[in-house]
Amino acid sequence: MKIGISEAFRRYGATLKNVNWSVSSWVDSDTLVVSLWDHHHLKGRGRNVLAFGDRFDRWSGAGNSEFRMNVIRAFESGASVRLVLARALEPDRVQRGEDGSKIPKTFAVRDDLIGRVVEVSGENYVIEFRRPEI
Repeated sequence: MKIGISEAFRRYGATLKNVNWSVSSWVDSDTLVVSLWDHHHLKGRGRNVLAFGDRFDRWSGAGNSEFRMNVIRAFESGASVRLVLARALEPDRVQRGEDGSKIPKTFAVRDDLIGRVVEVSGENYVIEFRRPEI
């Protein structure tokens, strides 16, 4: 079943500030939910690690400002990060910095993973996800 971004965030207990531009939201003070593009997957980060990285300055607007602030806060506080994976049907449009709300995409809730922001360096960030130990 296809779900939209609002429903994907709701499944974690998070509410988007604005469904047209928000791509991150806090569940509580310790858990951030983010939507990340699947084509930003970073390979070679280690066994059992699913990592994503990008540049804050690749895109602009209110959603970017909110995302940047939330990712930096999660990095500084060591907060957990939960993943909504966005798959763009035309990823080259994303890379050109086009308005993501106008690009056809699907969303998947990856509630099997828990992440941390492991790097914020200038305009770059990296978030690593792992399956929790049983």
